Amino acid sequence: MKPTLRICMLGVGAGCLLGLAGAGLAAGQQTGSQQAPPSPPPAVPAPGAATPEPPKRELTLAERADIFMARKAYADAVDYYHRALAAKGRADPALWNRLGIAHQHQTNYREARNAYKEAARRDKTFAEPWNNLGTTYYLEGKSKKSLKYYRQAIKLNPLNASFHLNLGTAYYRQKKVDLAVEEYRTALTLDPNVLTDRSALGTVVQARDANPKFYFYLAKVFASLGRAEEAVRYLRRAFEDGFNDLKLLDEDPDFKKISEFPAYIELRNRLPKAIKD
Repeated sequence: MKPTLRICMLGVGAGCLLGLAGAGLAAGQQTGSQQAPPSPPPAVPAPGAATPEPPKRELTLAERADIFMARKAYADAVDYYHRALAAKGRADPALWNRLGIAHQHQTNYREARNAYKEAARRDKTFAEPWNNLGTTYYLEGKSKKSLKYYRQAIKLNPLNASFHLNLGTAYYRQKKVDLAVEEYRTALTLDPNVLTDRSALGTVVQARDANPKFYFYLAKVFASLGRAEEAVRYLRRAFEDGFNDLKLLDEDPDFKKISEFPAYIELRNRLPKAIKD
């Protein structure tokens, strides 16, 4: 996950109050009291002169860590997240979660899990660490173990498309195709761009060793949602990777929904040949 830095700059508006100096002087002359001369108005920059820049705010430790993450300097990010946590009494669950992501990028899954668990312990409603815990197990080839963590994340935040996407991928790895398809459909319903844009919330896993059937089922999901263009694209990829079960394709009710789409008709009339490595 790439953290997003929001740098807010505060604009300063210059104003000038013009006092009634003449009236003040007149009053002073009448009473005999001494009247201080009026203050001159603030200087106005000459036309074309450069406006002085406001002093730059020093970056916080957490912001420096986020910059290191964006630069993929994960060791430095880990260092600065620890500094930021120490400065805040080690009580910020969001910082613990970001520390876990930095460790995860280093494939240090043990330390990543420790950080995620600490984030979840400090905020019982924080769904992201549960999703990220699942991802550490999935990346270690323990997709079955990852399921309960993804389910817990969804329980806390059922509207996060990335969590459903991850659960679907773990189901697919467990050969639970129907459940995988349903989770992918839910993810794409919640966020139509989840497969391309990636959510800013939580780490997203990629299906490892994706085979032709995987792309076929992705095409099926898009077809079921009426997104013919994406369905054809993934179906083409399935054929290029060696998919050849035309009976399965013809009997699938979801693909019948896009059977009149020109690109689908063309694909069926000119089936792509499998690309050999």
